[in-house]
Amino acid sequence: MANERYRILAVEDELGIRRLLKASLSGTEYELMEAGDGETALKMVATDEPDIVILDLGLPDIDGLEVTRRLREWTEVPIIVLSARGRESDKVSALDAGADDYMTKPFSVNELMARVRVALRHSKVVSQSPEVNLVESEGLLIDVPKRQVFVNGEEIHLTPIEWRLLSALARHAGLVLTHKQLLELAWGPSYADELHYLRVYMAQLRRKIEPVPANPRWITTETGVGYRLRI
Repeated sequence: MANERYRILAVEDELGIRRLLKASLSGTEYELMEAGDGETALKMVATDEPDIVILDLGLPDIDGLEVTRRLREWTEVPIIVLSARGRESDKVSALDAGADDYMTKPFSVNELMARVRVALRHSKVVSQSPEVNLVESEGLLIDVPKRQVFVNGEEIHLTPIEWRLLSALARHAGLVLTHKQLLELAWGPSYADELHYLRVYMAQLRRKIEPVPANPRWITTETGVGYRLRI
């Protein structure tokens, strides 16, 4: 990473925090761009194409969760939420909306930058995943480029996290993905040990696409190892 220059978009209405980040990144391989509200951030992501977004939830115009949802409609740019909201429900909501990581204020700049590096590595791994267009199996159709899932011709609507898990399995259809691999692909390496997250979302995914969730046809469990999309 030392030979590359990455552009970070800080979406934060507190000028002091933006100044802290700007001073901390001076002379590094990172270039800081700034947005003080959600609408400006959405426009800057579209026009300036940052490599990563650091996003506050308490913005003056649009809540950061809504910014995350709107970005996830069309881009996979890594998003790290940096917020004073510290409840577990806030963290889960942000991750469910499509954020890659979550930190609470007050924060350590060193830890934040470590998480930025992790998110950038994760983004690179995902972008280099094998290209798969369609996966079909006895009534199940997964259209990866269009981000659509059909069961017996009916479209199934998934949350961003559910889609990340299913698309990861689809890209490696027939192969076992370990718990750690799936957690890293869906949430990033800092969540590699959060097995309970994976179990909850896999159960949700099965309820949406499996004819008999308790006896899954497609998403099978490899006990103690991970999951497989059986085709």
